[in-house]
Amino acid sequence: MTVFMFAIAFPYDHCIKPDNRIGFVVMYSLTFFFANFGPNATTFIVPAEIFPARLRSTCHGISAATGKAGAIVGAFGFLYAAQPQDKTKTDAGYPPGIGVKNSLIMLGVINFVGMLFTFLVPEPKGKSLEELSELDMANEGQISILRALDSAKTQWYHVTTVIISGMGFFTDSYDLFVISLITKLLGRIYYQKPGSSSPGSLPDGISATVSGVAFAGTFLGQIFFGCLGDKLGRKRVYGLTLVIMTVCSICSGLSLGTDPKSVMTTLCFFRFWLGFGIGGDYPLSATIMSEYANKRTRGAFIASVFAMQGVGILAAGGVSLLVSYIFELHFPSPAYMVDPATSTVPQADYVWRIILMLGAIPALLTYYWRVKMPETARYTSLVAKKSEQAASDMAKVLNVDIEASSAKHDQARFSSDEFGLFSAKFLRRHGLHLLATTTTWFLLDIAFYSQNLFQKDIFTTIGWLPPPKTMNAIQELFMISKAQFLIALCGTVPGYIVTIATIDWMGRFKIQVVGFFMMMLCLIGLALPYHHWTLPHNRIGFIVLYSLTFFFCNFGPNATTFIVPAEIFPARLRSSCHGISAASGKAGAMVGSFGFAALVKALGMRNTLLVMAGISLVGMLLTLFLVPEPKGKSLEDLSGEAEPEKIKDTIVV
Repeated sequence: MTVFMFAIAFPYDHCIKPDNRIGFVVMYSLTFFFANFGPNATTFIVPAEIFPARLRSTCHGISAATGKAGAIVGAFGFLYAAQPQDKTKTDAGYPPGIGVKNSLIMLGVINFVGMLFTFLVPEPKGKSLEELSELDMANEGQISILRALDSAKTQWYHVTTVIISGMGFFTDSYDLFVISLITKLLGRIYYQKPGSSSPGSLPDGISATVSGVAFAGTFLGQIFFGCLGDKLGRKRVYGLTLVIMTVCSICSGLSLGTDPKSVMTTLCFFRFWLGFGIGGDYPLSATIMSEYANKRTRGAFIASVFAMQGVGILAAGGVSLLVSYIFELHFPSPAYMVDPATSTVPQADYVWRIILMLGAIPALLTYYWRVKMPETARYTSLVAKKSEQAASDMAKVLNVDIEASSAKHDQARFSSDEFGLFSAKFLRRHGLHLLATTTTWFLLDIAFYSQNLFQKDIFTTIGWLPPPKTMNAIQELFMISKAQFLIALCGTVPGYIVTIATIDWMGRFKIQVVGFFMMMLCLIGLALPYHHWTLPHNRIGFIVLYSLTFFFCNFGPNATTFIVPAEIFPARLRSSCHGISAASGKAGAMVGSFGFAALVKALGMRNTLLVMAGISLVGMLLTLFLVPEPKGKSLEDLSGEAEPEKIKDTIVV
């Protein structure tokens, strides 16, 4: 990602020339490919593996929230950083920035830092959750259950769990990313100024809020539901998150008001609570999948759940493409430059509402199966101390015969239970792990969400999209949707696929380091020759390089930052730690969503890309020094909940 960011940034002036725009788009797509075949996947997976069961959901939530903090930084900061350095060329209300070129370099640096931080990330590949979280165990009933889960063959229930958990994640990504497609349409509908030479657009503050408010809700939801998942169990709160997402998705499309301000207010209100439900799905889905899976293919299963994010992004573009095409076919109108008054037909107000509401359908269809899922055996055995119940639950859904010990063992106390979240013992065992998952997810989401949410602005800057005044409102939505769909198809989704195929072979650590590094290079490659990419004959190169940033993001930290927190923490803290990690990510997403446009205005697109490259560099450095490798270890070994010499083979599979 770093490589492609730099590759776009340094020859930026070349890239934005009309002849070079296809090259720019290709390069830009590659950044998304490597984001998803990289840290965008691994930052989701790792927190679901490395923390103890009782803290797993919490730690994943914290990690994810840190990522969303990064997204906030990217969303708001990029708005300022990417502003042209010439004050006369900045958007109204924004100070001069460093320009797009320098902003791309910044993104490349961010990716490089993310790569360095990946040195801190452990490798969960091939390890049980208990090995990863270093659980100390003496209960044969618990040991037999955990070993049965780790050695069980891949079965149909594993696949159904991926589908059930993945549909929630599909809705998550659809709702979070579709908003970037409709903001231009909202501006034309509600903020058109009579007599203006250009189409209406959302005021900068409202645009940033509409794009970023869901991340604020996600940040809080990841911490809240992550901790709740460790306190009450994964299953008891899993269905609630889906209900919140479904209801608020529908209500977002029903946002009403007597004036533009009231419509935007109700839309932001429902999107905040939509984000709150989405936040809960991060730690719970990752934790549930990590605790069901065996240690040989755990990474691939968690990555498969996370890959539904890519499908959701693709669906957001595809649905918007289809809906806008249908409405344009039935309600044609002239371009804005021909007739401003009729270029936005009244029926356009239905378009964005339909697009928002359609995202609720897949999640709604899986609600029944989600609430019927049994509690994970690891939670029931390690946290609830009901080994026989855990064995019975697993026997109903998996083809295993577990010889659970008698109930007297259920009352046993283990050294792993002696410490709580943020206690001295937790900080000694897992403090650096939590620092690794939160910081890398935070940095990743700054770059990932800022690029995703502001693709339309980048494409307009390099001339890949026609000037808005040459299109009517629905045509503009169609063109923006087509661009995002192509980037997702060529860069984002392939990154997820490669991650699933390689994560249990390469390991989380290597994928995250490589992802951050390549994101940095891609962003530098976009930023330094930025003016080169803006030339018409260079656009293909830009698209290739831009796509590579997404490829290495998803075949990189976007996946691993999700996976690792679900593996390395103890069972009783797993959901909490994943929630904290995810919340950190959403903090980054908020930074990205609110800051990116501002950064572009303040620094210009070139300098903003350089900033993103710098963020990737920091992410790489943090990974190098802090992230453990969970590959090939059980969750109990990873979290310290198991001592190998005490384990006996008491299972029949």
